[in-house]
Amino acid sequence: MYTIHPVPKHYAWGSHDRLQHLFDLPPQESEGPLAEMWFSGHTGSASMLEMPSPKGESTLVSVPTAIVHDPLDMVGHKSSDEFGPVLPYLFKIICAREPLSLQVHPIDFEARAGFNEENARGIALDDPTRSFKDTNAKNEMVVALEPFMASVGFSTRNVAMKNLALVNHPVALRMLAALQSTNEGEVSADSKQIMQTGLVDGESHDLDQSESTNFGAQAAFDNFQSADVMMPVASSVWHLGMKRIFRAFHAAITAGPVDAQLLLDALQAGLGKATATKQILAFEYAIRAATAFPGDASALALLMMNPVLLDEGDSVFIPTGTPHAYIHGMGAEIMTNSDNVLRAGLTVKHKDIEHLLKCLNCKPSMPIDPSDTRVGRFLTRDMVVYRPHVNEFMLVYGRVDAQHTPWPVLDAMAKRYDAIVRQVSGHPTLPHLGPRIVMCTQGAVKCVTERDTRVLHQGEAVFVPASDGWLSVDPVTDSSADSTGSFVAASTPF
Repeated sequence: MYTIHPVPKHYAWGSHDRLQHLFDLPPQESEGPLAEMWFSGHTGSASMLEMPSPKGESTLVSVPTAIVHDPLDMVGHKSSDEFGPVLPYLFKIICAREPLSLQVHPIDFEARAGFNEENARGIALDDPTRSFKDTNAKNEMVVALEPFMASVGFSTRNVAMKNLALVNHPVALRMLAALQSTNEGEVSADSKQIMQTGLVDGESHDLDQSESTNFGAQAAFDNFQSADVMMPVASSVWHLGMKRIFRAFHAAITAGPVDAQLLLDALQAGLGKATATKQILAFEYAIRAATAFPGDASALALLMMNPVLLDEGDSVFIPTGTPHAYIHGMGAEIMTNSDNVLRAGLTVKHKDIEHLLKCLNCKPSMPIDPSDTRVGRFLTRDMVVYRPHVNEFMLVYGRVDAQHTPWPVLDAMAKRYDAIVRQVSGHPTLPHLGPRIVMCTQGAVKCVTERDTRVLHQGEAVFVPASDGWLSVDPVTDSSADSTGSFVAASTPF
């Protein structure tokens, strides 16, 4: 196994101390917000491995270079045959101090088409206006390392309408009209009444005139043909409910700048009327977003989405095409080996609304929890397995303890899923036919393979090649390090 060095990513929404402390960074590397630490084989931001040179000295080699030099040793036959001589996943530790972009990851054929299109236009791979950095579709999963807030996927039309009906703002009213539009994209009679009088459920919204002029008298009664022409080809088989959701989302992300204080006041007032737990959470997330990005009406789109609050060990899987926004918290994130992001709002970065809408999945659905219900308590450690229905990646979040004290994360999961708790003797192992990355998140852990043994302290990580065979993560039983520790292990599911 080889020490792997993560690539730091400094973005404005990142943490001022959480990642810095986790990775024990020196002061010169701790300045400014730190958002992500990449354990990466992506050519755009590749991690470095400490590998022995022919002279026996340690030398730094990038992950892509090491894999291409000996793919069977590094990633194994199965991974190499299916994905080629690459690391098929991108593993990150992410920490959001404030909301980051409202975004979608591209579906496969749109990723290939977009990449080739931007190449043909001569847009450099490192150009900040570029959307497609590679040809890969991008599925993603996050496991919370502390309480983690996010908005993921669309809620039902009824939930969205109940939320938006509480907001005294013309963009919200336009979104309501979209959710009641006809199959042909016409504004319904009820919606015209709402926009003309400001009445929702018999209550006057008394819209501020200065704010109403952002749309103008004609725009308020426009049909939704401007949205419909941006629907993807697949919309030809969509039912009316999905078209309505598309139109409402389009209204939010294309509204343009609005008065920041009026938007925030409208959301605060709506929060005061909210009653259900998830409704309150949706408003709290929208208010966080509107505060972080003043005047950005796309914050209203969060009222159409599922608010997710993850406790430590909870997870959510985000398939391609799913709209999402991370609001706050730290987590372990793993995804297809891709840096493709299509942003709609809540960002200072490049927005690509046209391509985002081509990939948008408008089917309402509950967030997907990929944690394996076969939660196992092992003889020398606890582990939770997160295995979504993709071939590129899975995660394990685990704890080791020489004293075998209970792990609250696993106990909570066992109650939630009514899982069978199993006692296993010997060396329960992680997947062993592909490439693995193990990072210690607290204390110390001992990584043991057929070939090697390595003790990791908090913030340290190793790349375990396929040729190392089975991998076990154990407690340190001598006095050289902490006897308890936690870890995250990224791997292929084989």
